[in-house]
Amino acid sequence: MHQNLQNSGDVDPQETSEWIEALDQVLEGSGPVRAAQLLQALAEHARDAGVELPGRANTPYRNTIPVEEEAPYPGDRLIERRIKSLVRWNAMVMVHRQNKHDNVGGHISTYASLATLLEVGYNHFFHASYGDQPGDFVYFQGHASPGVYARAFLAGRLTEKHLQNFRYELREHPGLSSYPHPWLMPDFWRFPTVSMGIGPLNSIYQARFMRYLENRGLIPETPRKVWAFVGDGETDEPETMGSLTLASREKLDNLIWVVNCNLQRLDGPVRGNGKIINELEAAFRGAGWNVIKVIWGSDWDGLLARDHTGLLQKRMEECVDGEYQAFKAKGGAFIRKEFFGKYPELLKLVEHLNDEQVGRLRRGGHDPQKVYNAYKRAVAHAGAPTVILAKTVKGYGLAGESRNPAHQEKKLTEEAIRHFRDRFEIPIPPEVVDNTTFYKPPDESPEIRYLKEHRLNLGGYMPIRDNPPAQFDAPPLEFFAESLGSSKGRPVSSTMAFVALLRNLLKHPKIGKLVTPIVPDEGRTFGMESMIRQVGIYASQGQLYTPHDQDMVLYYRESKDGQMLEEGITEAGAMASFTAAGTAYSNYCVDMAPFFTFYSMFGFQRIGDLIWAFADARGKGFLMGATAGRTSLSGEGLQHCDGHSLVLASTVPTCAAYDPAYSYEIAVIVQDGLRRMYQEREDLFYYITLYNDNYPMPEMPEGCREGIAAGIYRLRPAADGEAVAQLWGSGAILNEAVRAQEILAGKYGVPADVWSVTSYNVLRKEALAVERWNRLHPREPEKTPHLLRALGSSRGPIVAATDYMKVVSDQLAPWLAGRLVSLGTDGFGRSDNRDHLRRHFEVNAESIAAAALSRLAREGKFEVERAAAALRDLGVDPEKVDPARA
Repeated sequence: MHQNLQNSGDVDPQETSEWIEALDQVLEGSGPVRAAQLLQALAEHARDAGVELPGRANTPYRNTIPVEEEAPYPGDRLIERRIKSLVRWNAMVMVHRQNKHDNVGGHISTYASLATLLEVGYNHFFHASYGDQPGDFVYFQGHASPGVYARAFLAGRLTEKHLQNFRYELREHPGLSSYPHPWLMPDFWRFPTVSMGIGPLNSIYQARFMRYLENRGLIPETPRKVWAFVGDGETDEPETMGSLTLASREKLDNLIWVVNCNLQRLDGPVRGNGKIINELEAAFRGAGWNVIKVIWGSDWDGLLARDHTGLLQKRMEECVDGEYQAFKAKGGAFIRKEFFGKYPELLKLVEHLNDEQVGRLRRGGHDPQKVYNAYKRAVAHAGAPTVILAKTVKGYGLAGESRNPAHQEKKLTEEAIRHFRDRFEIPIPPEVVDNTTFYKPPDESPEIRYLKEHRLNLGGYMPIRDNPPAQFDAPPLEFFAESLGSSKGRPVSSTMAFVALLRNLLKHPKIGKLVTPIVPDEGRTFGMESMIRQVGIYASQGQLYTPHDQDMVLYYRESKDGQMLEEGITEAGAMASFTAAGTAYSNYCVDMAPFFTFYSMFGFQRIGDLIWAFADARGKGFLMGATAGRTSLSGEGLQHCDGHSLVLASTVPTCAAYDPAYSYEIAVIVQDGLRRMYQEREDLFYYITLYNDNYPMPEMPEGCREGIAAGIYRLRPAADGEAVAQLWGSGAILNEAVRAQEILAGKYGVPADVWSVTSYNVLRKEALAVERWNRLHPREPEKTPHLLRALGSSRGPIVAATDYMKVVSDQLAPWLAGRLVSLGTDGFGRSDNRDHLRRHFEVNAESIAAAALSRLAREGKFEVERAAAALRDLGVDPEKVDPARA
């Protein structure tokens, strides 16, 4: 058994053999647990003695669960295979037909490799509910959506017409979305997953958020699991692997990943020169996960049992994935020659098998027995998350299986279709094959009865998405009275004004417990120390240490029932928590109201894809872009100064983006957001900028509430006479507009109105909707957008200044008849104080006043020479380099 030690470089093979035989005796007499205890004791003793032990990240390239530890399969293997074959057929037909008649894409090969992994789950593990509580969450591998639809068709949830309209979403009959998209199929899909890496990352934070809700007593504890099906190529995405240690640190034994290791990505092998399973095993074991490998199917059990020399295991270890891909692509004769033929002894292991049988030696991910036992062990595992590394074949059963173009295969030849039918012994009539049509057996057939009974036993069908009614009414605006009043001359930043509002909301008798503050390690930057003390930071194990500042009032308090999620330096992770909280109204039937506060520069720019998926998932909540603006964050410079997050926010259809200046504006926006999102059940979320520029907060004027929510209101009319210019300001730059009004009136006798534009984004969306209505209803009287109704008869040029790029205000140019002059902060940020930054970007009061005078001069309403002199007087250099290119 140990004869290969002679050539291993061992200085004393005989002694080594004796030690191994002694270990074999312990295994035989006392079992593996005792053997592990002895080895652990020896290892510790060796380290104490100064022996440097070699590390080993990988276990042998074989199944983690030995054959003798496998439980019998609980289902009817034959009937489950027929169901799986019918799903395979309908999934294949769905994609084939659409691309035969209309090239709309779709994928066959991913589901072909995933079918067994999903079917075992559907029949025995995926709970749709636990009593009256929601069941397991499944993040489906996005490219496998045809298989999910095909199973729903067999279950009677979808009709043949649905399948005929796969990827036809704009026809008379409802179609099926290309991938999992809750926005497009709000009663079916829960989680958008097809943008690689987003599903895995969200699944980790979803499992953690489930524990958060349980530990805070907001939902009861249940055995529910979060299942995530991940492609092996998808693990190249940083989002996939970046938060593995969070899952182990939090002991998320409610999380199970199934990595579909079909060894191929779109262009070719995932790791042609290595083994992706070995690489992932090392990474997950190092991160503290429970790793279960499902590499070889039951066909290999007998061969491994007869491998007395260890050569078969050696050969398995030698081969790289590029070779394994070739073995499956080239068939049994090639496998016999190239895999087994390297060592003559191995050829004897398969001499009783013909080439076809050798070619059909299954990988573990296609063997229900192996998959069932892996799932069973994963569900039972306690104290850590589990990853199942299941080896499969891309395009399993298709004529081109395991070949590089398999991912792109969308249309099959008649010969390939018949091969597919014969390969899986699909129980369908000949005319179905000849016409390549969908097939569903009668409802009373054994297959359909079995499918429905097993789903009934597991609580219902999956996937499914809930749309529960509202659970609370937004508090009246009066609840935020503290935010509506003035600061009595005390300078306050809008960030601190928001923190005060949030602290107040956390005290609300009904809504307070549903608020989830989220920060990525910037709580102190945003002035949230008092909130940390008030509600505590969530820590699943509580606070196991005494904080050094415990003797202070605002000490760092962690608690098992803490309310704040302090995520560390990870905007992506914090966004994943925001996603879990912002979709909890559907997933847990609990109306959580998350407030995710972050450096505005590191929001949409860094995690835009996650935000887009959040919108797809119909998420609700408040993204709070703190330290906002390109000139308000003094001293930080190019990488930190945000002048474009509002531009990026405007690209998300369900995002209402606001740029408020004063605390009362924030209060109105938050109250209106709570009303619209939770009380009225609108599918939208909010992005609100917050500044660290300190200035006195005024009291809320009368009559401005509607204008704040709608996007614009007149803040300060001209003091003397009718205004001949209109000054628009937003955020911290609103104060510059107010000062510009004073300059124009005091130095040049030009009366101007000042307007607070809280949201160009909201104004534009409403104006576009009105414009469309007018275009489509030519016989009806024209409607007027809120923007023009608000402006009324005001006249003169409009100078719009923000701490953001000019394109923010340019959004409204089509409705302003050439009146608009946009000032903004195009270009890279700089490090300096606010005065110099605003002068550089030409958004200070002097630049606003100069722009108004220049435009009035162009219109013949102000003397040209006087305007030129005013620019010099105001310190505006006409020959200065354009800041957009500086």
